[in-house]
Order: sequence, then structure tokens, then C-alpha cells
Amino acid sequence: MVSKQILDDIQNSSAIRAMFIEGKAMAEKVGAENVYDYSLGNPVTPVPDAFTKALKYVIDTEDSLSLHGYMDNAGYPDVRQKVAENLNQRFGTDFDAHNIIMTVGAAGAINVIMKTLFDIGDELMVFAPYFTEYRNYAGNWRGKLVVVNPDYSNFQPDFADFEAKITPKTKALIINNPVNPTGVIYSEDTIKRIAEILNRKQKEYGHEIYIISDEPYRELVYDGKKTVFLTKYYDNTFVTYSFSKSLSVPGERIGYMVIPNAMADFNTVFNGLAIANRICGFINAPSLLQKAVARCLDAQTDVAFYDRNRKMLYEALTRIGFECVYPEGTFYLFMKSPEPDEKHFVEAAKKHHLILVNGTTFGCPGYVRLAYCVQPDMIKRSIPAFEALAKEYHL
Repeated sequence: MVSKQILDDIQNSSAIRAMFIEGKAMAEKVGAENVYDYSLGNPVTPVPDAFTKALKYVIDTEDSLSLHGYMDNAGYPDVRQKVAENLNQRFGTDFDAHNIIMTVGAAGAINVIMKTLFDIGDELMVFAPYFTEYRNYAGNWRGKLVVVNPDYSNFQPDFADFEAKITPKTKALIINNPVNPTGVIYSEDTIKRIAEILNRKQKEYGHEIYIISDEPYRELVYDGKKTVFLTKYYDNTFVTYSFSKSLSVPGERIGYMVIPNAMADFNTVFNGLAIANRICGFINAPSLLQKAVARCLDAQTDVAFYDRNRKMLYEALTRIGFECVYPEGTFYLFMKSPEPDEKHFVEAAKKHHLILVNGTTFGCPGYVRLAYCVQPDMIKRSIPAFEALAKEYHL
């Protein structure tokens, strides 16, 4: 008999994956060229040559036994030092190897952090709309998810709701910046206000409240925008990063976390994280991939490709009459449903072979998410389907 928790997890399994599977089934019936699948955030731009060359170089030059063997649970010290130096160069920080732990992607990093921090019943705060897996991560460590409403005028957080929902059980706030699913970037003013509120609440309750900054889309920003590096604004911040999107390698599961020196009880926290990396079953981040990414930390996928898709889709949908949140980063677009129950709208879209993801999945009913990490030709071919769908709703 499986656990009650996994039965709940099965029942609430990712709607994103469900829509992706439904799109595949639809393609078998009507032909893939007639299905417009905006469900899954799977990169489609080529892996940078620098990454491929780095893999080959490491395989050709490293001793195979040492390359594929164990190392410190935190990762290779030389790799961690290179990551630290790259961050220092880019963001004006002051890290070294002792501030970095290599991880199995950002998801692995978040779970390691929560294993280190959370006792049963502790609360993880999220800003809606949020990446749906955060709920599952909280459940892994018997935590409670607390959802903060957005300010719908700009999709920055509703600060009054945020402050009101912080309790003595609040252990951490997770921030995804830029945001999946809206593509919105939390501004510097927003980050400063979050930090000010949390600093006050830490003093009020007499214990640390952490920020977990989840940044897999940090490099996918447009129009000259930039994200801020949160450790410069709030001491008790973990930064988690994945190379999945920046290098188009989501299946390789490689990333890192940052722990600043200013974090309270730094040594105990760091040691706890290294042990959690092991006892969560990861042991260490993949050895070959650690060595490879260390040689191409400045490499990026073709961000301009996603920018062109962003503009094409946003301009077409708003011209047709749909209301959309303007994406400043990621490769997602959040569109308001023409009817209050967006699940009905998602079903109506299927009749036109449009595969969208309902906003309830992200804690934000009344909206749908479109992943525009697709081929441009699909966007062009989907426009008549959106026009027909809009006509049904008299837009």
C-alpha cells in the first residue's frame, strides 16, 4: 500500500504534464501540424556550442576514475570557486567556494534547503501565481503552503496580504524571478519592500525567516531589463539556480545554490545543506556536468529567439482582443480568460486544437498560461485558431 501523501500527489499531479499528454494524443488523431501546444516549458533553442565543447574537453582530458567518482557532497571545490567568481563579476558580490553548493538543478536545491530548514507544520510562503511544484516541495517536508495574492494591476505582490499572512510558523518565502507563469520581473523596489517587511517580522517573532530565490530564468530577460541579486538586499537569502533554461539542458539536472556569509548561523546552515544533499539521495551533483558548466558559465542559449516569439504572440493575441500580462522575462505568457472559470475556456480552446494550461494550477484562477518556447511557425499557424476562439467569446 502506497502512502496517503503520494495518493494525494497522484490526485493532484501536474496539470501541465496532463495537458502535454493530451496534446500528444490529439496530435495522433488530427496530425501534429494541426495541434498548437503551448503547455510545456521545454527549451527549443540549440544547446550552446560552448557547452558541448566543454563536455568533450572534460571527457578527453580528465582521469576517468576521478571524473566519475565521489567528491564532497557540496561539489568540486574548484567548480564552486569558478561559480563564485562568475557571480562576483556579474553582480558585484563577494563569494568564494564556501558560499556555493552544486546541486541537482534548482528543484534539487530547493528540496535540500527545505530539508535543512523545515520542521513539521512550518510555513512556506509563495506569491501567486506560482510554479505549481512549490506545493509539492512543501509537502515533501510536511510544510504548509501559504499563498499570497498578487496585485492584479501589475502582478507584483499584494504587500498588505503578504504582511498579514506572515505568522510565527513562517519559515521561508520562495521567490521566482522572473516569474513562471507571468514572465513578470519583481522590481528592485518590490525586493526592498519584501526585505523590509521580513526584517521587521524576524525581530517581532525572534527567529529567522528565509528567502529562497528560485532563478532558472534569470538569463531570459528582455527589453534591457535585469533582475536584482537578492543576497545584496536580505541577509537570510538562498539563491538557487539551474542551467536548464540558460543552456537548454533541462534533462541534465545541474545547478547550484548560494549561501551568503551574512546568513545567520552560516556554518551550521552550510553543513546542514551539505548533509541534506546526501541524505535526500542526491549525494552530489553530477560530476561530469559540474566540470562542464564550470567551463562555460558565460554561455547562453539564443535569448533573441524567445524574444521574437514573445513579441509575435503577445502582439497577435492583444490585437485579436485577448488581455495579456506583458512578459518581461521567461518564455511564458499569462492571458486572462474571457470567462471567470478558465477551465471552461481551456476546454473551449481544445476544440480549436489549442493546448493551454489553466491558471488555477498556478494559484491564480481566471488566467491561462502559454509557453512560447515553440517553433515560430507554430505560433503563426495558431493565430487563426485564436481568432476563431475569440469570435466564440465575441471579443
